[in-house]
Amino acid sequence: MRYFKNKKRHSFRELSYKILIFVATVAVIVYFMPRGGKFSYQFDIDKPWRYGQLMATFDFPIYKDEQVVQREQDSLLAQFHPYYQWDREVEEKALQRLEADYASRLKAVLPSPNYLQYIKEQLVGIYKNGILSTEELDSLREEGIPYIMMVDEKIARQQQSDKVYSVKSAYHQLLTGDTLHFRPDILRRCSLNEYLSSNLVYDKVRSESAKAELLDNYSWASGIVQSGQKIIDRGEIVNKETYNILKSLQKESIKRSESAGQQHLLLGGQILYVSIFILCFMLYLELFRKDYYKSKGDLALLFAGVVVFCVVTGCMVIHSWYNVYMVPYAMLPIVIRVFLDSRTAFLTHVVAMLICSVSLRYPHEFILLQLAAGLVAIFSVRELSQRSQLFQTAALVTATYAVVYFAFELITENDLSKMNVMMYIYFLINGVLLLVTYPLLFAVEKTFGFTSNVTLVELSNINTPLLRRMAETVPGTFQHSMQVANLATAAANSIGANAQLVRTGALYHDIGKMEHPVFFTENQSGGINPHKRLTYEQSAQVVISHVTDGLKLAEKFNLPAVLRAFISTHHGRGKTKYFYVSWMNDHPGETPNEAAFTYPGPNPQTKEQAILMMADSVEAASRSLSEYTEEAISCLVDKIVDGQLADGFFKECPITFKEISIVKGVFKDKLKTMYHTRISYPELKKDAKAPAEAEAGTQPSV
Repeated sequence: MRYFKNKKRHSFRELSYKILIFVATVAVIVYFMPRGGKFSYQFDIDKPWRYGQLMATFDFPIYKDEQVVQREQDSLLAQFHPYYQWDREVEEKALQRLEADYASRLKAVLPSPNYLQYIKEQLVGIYKNGILSTEELDSLREEGIPYIMMVDEKIARQQQSDKVYSVKSAYHQLLTGDTLHFRPDILRRCSLNEYLSSNLVYDKVRSESAKAELLDNYSWASGIVQSGQKIIDRGEIVNKETYNILKSLQKESIKRSESAGQQHLLLGGQILYVSIFILCFMLYLELFRKDYYKSKGDLALLFAGVVVFCVVTGCMVIHSWYNVYMVPYAMLPIVIRVFLDSRTAFLTHVVAMLICSVSLRYPHEFILLQLAAGLVAIFSVRELSQRSQLFQTAALVTATYAVVYFAFELITENDLSKMNVMMYIYFLINGVLLLVTYPLLFAVEKTFGFTSNVTLVELSNINTPLLRRMAETVPGTFQHSMQVANLATAAANSIGANAQLVRTGALYHDIGKMEHPVFFTENQSGGINPHKRLTYEQSAQVVISHVTDGLKLAEKFNLPAVLRAFISTHHGRGKTKYFYVSWMNDHPGETPNEAAFTYPGPNPQTKEQAILMMADSVEAASRSLSEYTEEAISCLVDKIVDGQLADGFFKECPITFKEISIVKGVFKDKLKTMYHTRISYPELKKDAKAPAEAEAGTQPSV
């Protein structure tokens, strides 16, 4: 019952994990997808149209040019008169204050009551014409508005703008209104500016209503384009008329997508579209690559690759950054092919490109180019082991883009004069940017814990510090590792395993023997055997320690985790049989301490690790053969491998019986070649010399 509960809990956790990945991936991609006006063309007057034939997909008006609109609206607005509320209280308060001041202080200043009467009459006239602030009056004159409407309660009367006063001009009018009868110097002593205030207040509601009424009947369009009508074709020059049509199409496209209903429908469609392809991708992994779900690094690389390129495409379209054909999309299948497998690389590329294409104006053209380039990229990096291969890949991908696009243009245009030269420049830039894949591989290795073939090739160089030290300190073990590497590489090639991985793993699997070299027979000389001074348990522990010592050295020299796995699994959970059997023979009927004679393991988890275990045991055992006949070698290989199979060492790795049989055949053939006996040439006897040669004292020529 507990087993079923644990299994159910594990299944629920696994399902939750997959749902979380699905939701997070879809959410990030959709968030960065463009949802604004769908108009991604770039165009200029008197420049050729760089895209294919453009047809109207809906009816839309041809809007007038901005300059024409401005000119016509200015003509209409010349009839516009802004409205101002005329405030009577300002005038009344000013006159009351004047009367009060005259009684208190101005009577002593003014020579006669006529001055007071003059000031009153001037104030009444000024307030009747209206007073505005200096800024408002200057604004009216700058805009060329000849008249304003002054509203007194419900009655509006027209007033010339140039007859409206500012406080400054009103003060000047008071001083100079009648210089013949009233002296300005006396009037200045009366502080007349205290009786001047703005009595006109801008009536925004009435003014805007009047302006809207004038513009309501204005026609913004000069014509109409009907659905299905051709607008422009590739290579045609964008003249002024076509430019206006394109700008009108752009405006209408944006307007159609800005409504809330349209936005919700668009968002829903994007979520559904992305969800379908991400779901299909996850179903593929579930059916054919289920082991990737067990590796966080594998899963992170796959979904991060899809998300990154979808986000980059969305940002480029939204912000009109350069051209999407400059983006090295082939980088995605290259990286996945190097670290995972070809089928997954291609499907990941297909899913990513289908999602990216929905953001573009011409998705089918984009998909054709990217799928062709992706296939070529995957084919060209089947076994990436040298930097030069990436240069070849970049060149092949660029050529693929150019050839496929050229063929597409011939099919759609039928006119060489309309070829889009800029696209080929974009392809060249794409090829150059694709070279960034090399440093990216290093970053991916460190981020996701992978090991590329390039790294394996570099580590398999016998001039690396660790292998050079191994050749110097334990030459016997080094030669053994080289022979194991040759056997394992041939076996891996025969069953389609990663030959470079198993070769590099074989070179490093016994590095732990450098810590105690004389305890291993291949490094002993002069008949000295230190095991004679140790118990069987102690000897077993010294031999077993070469695994743990090897792991410590691997960590010290920063060897990748995939190589450390070869060190820990090349003996699996096996026993040091020589010491174990010797102990059993010396202690009949007693129970041994199994742990003292057992390697820490684990058993092989991959085909490559299984191949190395078989190759290591077979090569070591082959050195003890008394004769290297075909029968002896065949029996040895069968005995070693069948024994490992019977001990259950290969239960945890995906190698099949058929593949084990093929590996055994490869081992037999390779060992026969390695240990074949050369034919010794016979010596010529003196009495068998030819007579002529004997007389001359010469040797017969061979």
